[in-house]
This record gives sequence, C-alpha cells and structure tokens, in this order.
Amino acid sequence: MAIQIQGYSGVVAECDGPNHRSLRITVRPLDYGALGQYRCVMWVFPPPLAAGMAGNTEVYQLRWTATPQLAIIWGINLDGWFATTGFTPGFVSMTMTIARSWTVDGSGGTPADLTGNNQKLRTSMGTSLMGAIRVVQAASALTNGTKTLDAQPIAQVGFSVNASTNTNYLSQTCLYGASALEDGGNPAPIVLVQNEGLVVRATVPATGTWNFGITTAWSEVTAY
Repeated sequence: MAIQIQGYSGVVAECDGPNHRSLRITVRPLDYGALGQYRCVMWVFPPPLAAGMAGNTEVYQLRWTATPQLAIIWGINLDGWFATTGFTPGFVSMTMTIARSWTVDGSGGTPADLTGNNQKLRTSMGTSLMGAIRVVQAASALTNGTKTLDAQPIAQVGFSVNASTNTNYLSQTCLYGASALEDGGNPAPIVLVQNEGLVVRATVPATGTWNFGITTAWSEVTAY
C-alpha cells in the first residue's frame, strides 16, 4: 500500500524516476526567520606581527552577547599564513578554544564592523547581533577581557616553519567545520548562547614576522 508524505503547505512529496523512486528533496540553508546568515573576513594586514610573540597569544576573538537568540558557527578558515621574516626553525600552532562566562569584551586589534548590512549574505536579513569580532594587529595586541576558556582547544592547525623569508607556509585551511564553510556542511556546528565565544591563539618560534587571515561563517537563529 502506498503511503503519501504531505508537506506543510499541503503538497504531496514526489519521487524521482521510475527505477529507484527515491524521495525528491531540495537542500536549503538553515531557516533563520527574522535573523540571518553571515560571513566575516578579518586580516592581519601589513605591517606584520612582530617577532618574539608570547606563546598562546590571543590573535582572534568572537563574542556572542544576544539572548535568547543563538549563534550557530558553521566554520572557521585560516586564509593563509605568510612569513615576511624567517623564523628560527620550529612548529606553529593555531588553536581555537570555546570561551564561557564572557562578561567583559576584549579590546585592541581591529574590530569588525557589524552594523547595518555589513556581513549579511542577503540585504533583507537582520543586522547581525554578534557582540564583537576582532583580530590582532602589529601595533595593537588583543586584551583578554573577562572570560573563562575551556581547558583544551576544540581545533588546531599545526605546521613547521624555517628561516625562509617572504614564504607562504599555509594556504587557505579549515580550522573548524566544513572546508568550504557552507551552511550546514558540518554535522555538529558550535552553538553559542549569551556571553559565549571563540578564541584563536597562536604559538610561534622566535625571530619571524607574519600575517594571516581568518574567515568565519555563522547563522543567527531563535532556536536550534
């Protein structure tokens, strides 16, 4: 006996082709309602970061402050990692850690402009409710603010460097989520509630100076 599947609007689901007769579906982004989908690219632009940076220095911060809305983090990419001055040969570690109880924002670096239509993937979407996104700059380090970091990171990209100058050590690389940063590409996105966020920290060998970029894709929703 045939069983019909009827959708919300009363339309009956259709099958595809006479052989396999698989259910016909359309993959669509997460339903964001009155909120939206967003993407933000941040760069550490010239001049490069100075040599001798302390280990586990915060180089990127993202803080969610809205309630009861949620931030769904689909993916974060490192958009290249370039050394303008050679390093003492060694290992670079870029880690991402969840921050909780984030009551005072960090400062310094370059903050993202999240006002108006900035970072929306469609003009009719709502203005982002993201509290802050910022990246370190050579002349302005990031202060930590007031928050509690989890004991261990949830993501890491590691690679070796040497004394070569003007060298691209890392092309675009997925730090977390789907490599293409497409909505829904990661089956377990990061879900942030009020005063939670993400911190990327870097540990590098001595002597070298460097630049990098970072891209974040996220949705803002009322439930998930």
